[in-house]
Amino acid sequence: MRQRLTVEAYTAGILSGDRIILSRAITLTESRLKNDRALAKKVLENILPFTGKSLRIGISGVPGVGKSTFIEAFGRHVTGLGMKIAVLSIDPSSKKSGGSILADKTRMENLAHDPLAYIRPSAAGPSLGGVAKNTRETILLCEAAGYEVIIIETVGVGQSETLVRGMSDFFLLLMLAGAGDELQGIKKGIMEMADAVAINKADGMNQVLAEQAVGEYRNALHLFPKPESGVDTQVLTCSALEGTGIAALWELIRKYQETTLQNGYFDQNRRNQNLEWMHDHIRQTLEEQFYENSILKKAVKTTEKSVSEGRELPVAAAERLLEFFFKNRI
Repeated sequence: MRQRLTVEAYTAGILSGDRIILSRAITLTESRLKNDRALAKKVLENILPFTGKSLRIGISGVPGVGKSTFIEAFGRHVTGLGMKIAVLSIDPSSKKSGGSILADKTRMENLAHDPLAYIRPSAAGPSLGGVAKNTRETILLCEAAGYEVIIIETVGVGQSETLVRGMSDFFLLLMLAGAGDELQGIKKGIMEMADAVAINKADGMNQVLAEQAVGEYRNALHLFPKPESGVDTQVLTCSALEGTGIAALWELIRKYQETTLQNGYFDQNRRNQNLEWMHDHIRQTLEEQFYENSILKKAVKTTEKSVSEGRELPVAAAERLLEFFFKNRI
């Protein structure tokens, strides 16, 4: 068994940009062991003054949009400018093993070998919305390690967009041209959260379709309320395969950052996200304590049987168990 480092060793290693210690610190925050959690808390408190200076970019997209290829091309552009980038990719988890199904370091092989880039795949686990429970802590650790741009990649379309939007400064939605009407129901809710929409795979025969899609999305965006940021949602094309449109997208993101810093939205958004994090942690902790309560476990099992057989209303059963929990907390 590998020896646990001290708080001071973790702190010094992270602040010096030691990738091995950074990885160990992230693993520490993901641990469910009580001692690891206590140690992780102290490490996070130590590095807190050195966080908050990165640009956090959330990226999502429809299945088949080429997120990994795009992130690799985008990441290589950023490191080409001499900046350090961390990619936090949240993979779907195997229900049997709990492990991560995909392997981002193999999907982004060139970026993985870039000394200015750091890729950290994390299994979503049982967390709602396909976002790893400790993604926010990982962001802080990467910032303290000197990463100037942090990308949070979601599992896919769904609840994860709302959660990742609540962790990022800029939310990018990758779309395909001619994806079909079956996606229309998804598009509206997600597009309202997007700070930019990029039509990927705008190359070869698909280029004309991509340009048409830009017009369609721009028209659709006119129907939405003006974003809270005060910056209109932009739509553009790109080809991760050919590397076109990547530089223009980066400039758009930097311009957005500059504008929102000036109008105060950037800092206000970060403050709101910190409050959201606090409330999320309260909810998660209460849920964990509920299901880990040794006295309650037997009562939950019995109640599950009566609810599944239709002998008790689910809401009434939940209220009874909660009342029992609050009376028997240990």
